[in-house]
Amino acid sequence: MTVNFGQRPFVYDIDDMIRREREAINESITSTSISNLFSQGDESSLLKELVAQFLAHDGFVETAKAFGDETRAESRALEIDPDVSHPDSSIEEDLDAANRQHIRAAIMDGDVDKAMKRTHAYYPQVLQDRSRIYFRLRCQKFIEMIRQTAELLEVSAAAKHTKPLYSHHDSSMHMDVEHTEMEVDDPKNEVSDWDQMEMEEADTSVQYKEMVDETLRYGQELKQEFQDDPTTDAAFKEIFSLFIYEDPRKSPQAHLLDRASRVPVAEELNSAILVSMGKSSSAAIEVLYQQTEVLVDYLSEEGGAGALINVRNDFLR
Repeated sequence: MTVNFGQRPFVYDIDDMIRREREAINESITSTSISNLFSQGDESSLLKELVAQFLAHDGFVETAKAFGDETRAESRALEIDPDVSHPDSSIEEDLDAANRQHIRAAIMDGDVDKAMKRTHAYYPQVLQDRSRIYFRLRCQKFIEMIRQTAELLEVSAAAKHTKPLYSHHDSSMHMDVEHTEMEVDDPKNEVSDWDQMEMEEADTSVQYKEMVDETLRYGQELKQEFQDDPTTDAAFKEIFSLFIYEDPRKSPQAHLLDRASRVPVAEELNSAILVSMGKSSSAAIEVLYQQTEVLVDYLSEEGGAGALINVRNDFLR
């Protein structure tokens, strides 16, 4: 008796069987009617409504308007379900979406102060009633300050490694000019240029030191403010560890400085604002995806058809 654990091709093509089984399951899913999910219109109308609601929910005002205009124009041109209405958003809803978009844009640009200022102006209760998002915003500002410090360090390092082609100390300046026709610049200008570079380097170094001091001071004040909240200890430990490294962008916690890390902060604040207005914190299409994931996991527990389905890989790519 011999045993084959995959080191040789199997006699029975199990990979092909799994592929065919997945295709059959996907075909069954695709052919399933979802007409009971909407009272009017068709599947295409439902999908467009989900997309439009997602755009409005996340504050993409102009994109949502353009999408709505295109959808209405397409429906009129094709005369699809003329009785289906496409209500325009109200002026109040447009203004709210625009405010949330401006706040989101400020966070994505790294300007946390502007985001918090706009939030206080438009939704004054959000940061007062939700200490978690307030803490995350303050931490994000701390991280942005560390990022700016690291970028200034890079500028300072580049200045130190920038050398002129020759300086007034270069021995080549003592060459016998009577035996050469080479033209050289006035040494006075060279000295002036070199001195100017040294002054700029000194200014950058001073700015770097001042920024480091300011960043540390901000971090210490922030930690002092939340010293009675033990749930913040892990976050402070992770952020302050960036100071251990000369260049925090090369530290194990460098992901904190990634611009992509701004996205979850912006999304959490947007959700908090919506909840404060009595709206859902998640767009309908996000809820639909989350529910589908839970359902598929449940169906796959006993090795059923759900075990061969991956919502993200099979349908979202």
